Amino acid sequence: MVNKEFFAALADLVKEKGISQESFIETLRNALASAYKKQYDNGADISVELDPEAGTIEFRATRRVVAEVTDRDKEISVEEAQELNPAYREGDEIIKTFVPKDFGRIAAQTAKQVILQKLHEAERDSTFSAFSDKEGELMEAVVRKTDERNVYVELGEKKIEGVMLPQDQSPTERYAVGDRLKVFVKRVKNSGKNSQILVSRAAPGLVRKLFEEQVPELAQGIVEIKGISREPGHRTKIAIHSTDARVDAVGACVGNRGSRVNAVVEELGGEKIDIIFWSENPLEFIAKALSPATVISVTQISEKGAVAVVPDDKLSLAIGRDGQNARLAARLTGWKIDVKSVSAAEKMNLHTEEEMPAEEEIDEQAAEEEAPAAEEAGESESAGTENGAGEAAAEPAEENKEGE
Repeated sequence: MVNKEFFAALADLVKEKGISQESFIETLRNALASAYKKQYDNGADISVELDPEAGTIEFRATRRVVAEVTDRDKEISVEEAQELNPAYREGDEIIKTFVPKDFGRIAAQTAKQVILQKLHEAERDSTFSAFSDKEGELMEAVVRKTDERNVYVELGEKKIEGVMLPQDQSPTERYAVGDRLKVFVKRVKNSGKNSQILVSRAAPGLVRKLFEEQVPELAQGIVEIKGISREPGHRTKIAIHSTDARVDAVGACVGNRGSRVNAVVEELGGEKIDIIFWSENPLEFIAKALSPATVISVTQISEKGAVAVVPDDKLSLAIGRDGQNARLAARLTGWKIDVKSVSAAEKMNLHTEEEMPAEEEIDEQAAEEEAPAAEEAGESESAGTENGAGEAAAEPAEENKEGE
């Protein structure tokens, strides 16, 4: 018989910390059996039975009756078994119950270890349960420490640890202990000891959430973000659409004197942002996606391939430094885009007449006049490279997942 106060104390702890009593008892049973085996270097088949209501703990050693013994710790011969009880036959199990001599010390040490383990697990499960609905959200974070690869941040009032892996760090940012920043909760991974909250400063989802924070029309559903392509720290293209013809989507995202877009740019450390009108016409969308370059025409040449023709003096602008502008446009639209100059297109007898609808041009021009900060935020690098005789090609990424 074990002091019932032992079980009463365990019951209070289980109730206070919200730990499952069944799980706790099961873990304690296994831990006591393991502790006994380590203590006595015993290879016997030991199990432990706990009865909280009766306040009892029993150790049980099980041996199987066999014709030929190969492991005396777990087996007993038919002859020896029948000396104990003539009714035993081969295949029967003989169970001996006992309490170790120094059980009190074993029980105390083991119970302490199990309690600490369960408290840790309960805290971890509680934490991840609370964060399970934070996946895909924006959170305030403070950098706690860094190592050669990862950045570790504290999230929320409880200062829960989040991890920013190398691929989720912006290449233009340097993180120092104590820095305050906003992060995108990319994934909440609860898998035992390897549980992690993965956060990102490089995910397209960060840009989406920053705009949702600044633009009420997005939360109201009046303005929609149709797509985002991003090269963290350098440039982002965001395609938007207004569900209400009376609301200017670009103006809503730019804000008065650029206040909204500039707040996002500042949080991203100066990353350039192109705000683009989305169009259900893919060729129009491609032309807009190559902004800030002027596009003369877009011609479809395959199921998901198109040629965009730009003025000779705008080719570098359309391509962007190291092909960045064309590459982001391809990712945003999901099309493979060949960018060609007028002179190169004429040699190939490609159509080079203006294809942009006049009404759309007027609307976009008005938006730019109302919000010059948007143009500044999306101003392209002047440097660019030509591919061959006045052309460049850009292919879309296989998939543009905002959480990645």
